Amino acid sequence: MSNPPTQFKLARVARPELERPLALVTIDNGADHTKPTVFGRSAFESLEHVLGELEGGDWAALVITGKPYFFSAGADLEEFSLRAVPELAREGSGTGHELFGRIHALPYPTVAAINGACLGGGVELALHCDARTISTGVRHFACPECLLGIVPGWGGTQLVPRLVGAETAIEFVVERPLRQNRMLDGRRAQELGFADRLLEPAEFVDESIAYAVELVTRPLETRPGARPPDTPLVDVFQRARARVDDAVHGAALAPYRALDLIEGALSGWSLEDGYRAEEDAIADLLPSPQAQASLYAFDLVERRAKKQPILDAEPRPVTKIGIVGAGLMATQLAALFLRRLELPLVIADVDEPPLERARAAIGAELKGLVAKGRYDEGKARFLASLVQTTTGRAEFAGCELVLEAVFEQLELKRTVFAELEAVVAPSCVLATNTSALSVTDMAAGLEHPERVVGMHFFNPVALLPLVEVVRGERTDDATVATAFELATKLRKRPLLVQDAPAFVVNRILTRLLSVVLAALERGNTIEETDEAILRLGLPMAPSVLLQLVGPRVALHVLETLHAAYPDRFPVSQTLANYAEGREQISVVDQSPLAPDEILETALAAIADEIRHLLDEGVVPVAADVDTALILGAGFPFWLGGISKHLEQLGISERMAS
Repeated sequence: MSNPPTQFKLARVARPELERPLALVTIDNGADHTKPTVFGRSAFESLEHVLGELEGGDWAALVITGKPYFFSAGADLEEFSLRAVPELAREGSGTGHELFGRIHALPYPTVAAINGACLGGGVELALHCDARTISTGVRHFACPECLLGIVPGWGGTQLVPRLVGAETAIEFVVERPLRQNRMLDGRRAQELGFADRLLEPAEFVDESIAYAVELVTRPLETRPGARPPDTPLVDVFQRARARVDDAVHGAALAPYRALDLIEGALSGWSLEDGYRAEEDAIADLLPSPQAQASLYAFDLVERRAKKQPILDAEPRPVTKIGIVGAGLMATQLAALFLRRLELPLVIADVDEPPLERARAAIGAELKGLVAKGRYDEGKARFLASLVQTTTGRAEFAGCELVLEAVFEQLELKRTVFAELEAVVAPSCVLATNTSALSVTDMAAGLEHPERVVGMHFFNPVALLPLVEVVRGERTDDATVATAFELATKLRKRPLLVQDAPAFVVNRILTRLLSVVLAALERGNTIEETDEAILRLGLPMAPSVLLQLVGPRVALHVLETLHAAYPDRFPVSQTLANYAEGREQISVVDQSPLAPDEILETALAAIADEIRHLLDEGVVPVAADVDTALILGAGFPFWLGGISKHLEQLGISERMAS
């Protein structure tokens, strides 16, 4: 369902210092704080009406702000995606240029008071004002367009570099979107030069109005412009293109086009020249398969992934958490639980040394957050005091949820759950972070198997937002609901999957890895297989992913899948060698494939595995596979996760969502 239409609402503000009234324009859609304001046709019609009043009235100054929590989330992507023909795309870009340009041309001081989330077109509107204030409460300030297969189309590529310089513009417009859309907060945005004043939320609008009054009585000095970089511009952009090559390997068009536009802005283009170039870029990019796949993917992660499953039970309250295991993954999870939940936390392991390392790692993370100004020392000490470590099990009494993160051995995990069941209440949820093993088998033999659920987090835990919530054959609704609520409180995106070997993400990645291993064993080099798969624009090469996951873990997942599906997941002596610490490829057939053949084989294998996942009911639709791959494996938006890419290539007729 679309958000309510956004309107620009004009109010007159009288100030004793001013002979004329100040115009206060609020961007609002009349909805609750969860519904962002966005710019579509109705919003622009409203803005055009207000501009008539602003241009025709006797005003002293203008302040534009947003409703609580939102300045503006930018373009209405649902409406924008319907303009996917060059003429309409160009028209949409030109409309924004024309209307925002009229704000820029107003004959009195204009201030954008950025009170909340400010994305894409919201940033571009703010940049057309003479000055900007920003709240310390702003957590999301970004131009994410390159993530979506397009470029900022309402002046962003031209105004950002003129304001903050080449290097900051490249990072903001191009590189941050490609790094999982990393955003600025208000303080950092002001430090980088995007805003003139950093203000506290309590009196933000009043203080922004006071700043506008200052500009009337003491006009803003002409900015000297962004300081030229120490490195010649040609070298700055050459290096930037090399970094984009490393990130997307030529697979995405938008970041390269954005670099061209930013470079043009700093190379003598007039603002009008730059606007026309943006319109050309939008006309080319918006109708492209990459942009359409990206808009589909954006809808998945911003809407579909936030929907809760329909369950016949409410989540159980969780006031105390337990984690069994103190290895690297368990320690990452412990730190996340502590920071996001701020609840008492029990960590157990068989020996004291891993517990000491876990406490040290958590302490170091808290100390780092203090150094960054995220916590004060009192808060860090409080959080550290919530952690209890033990080599026993009795301390888990009173926990409402315990997560095991021990070695991937079914019998070991079953033993852990049996020991926990002896000390926790019957309602305590027992969760497993297994990457491939059966949740149903893990719960077998317990008195209460209905309270066992998979909560599969992805490494690195701090960055990847997906949690596969795995429902075993006997897992009840209350347990699933509790797992979902906990994952949401951790600011993760839970996805419900049915119990099946390796679930969704690891199953797809292992099928892909099987193709790579087969190519290596046919005589292809690691460089050749990496090059072939990187043509998709994946965040890392297969060889790097294997090192991140760890060959032993990858072998365990492959063996689990081979036991279930031997025809599709053959054993690999090469991977066994890697798991034993021997970097030896076991070549069985000197018939190497061309890179195109490797990629085609990989895509066909992925399409086939998605069919099996759907046929088995692990997830109900391909959109869930796409969501999982984007959030759990960093698959690019411009692939649409993967299924849109498979559709566009004609590889699979089954992928329609």
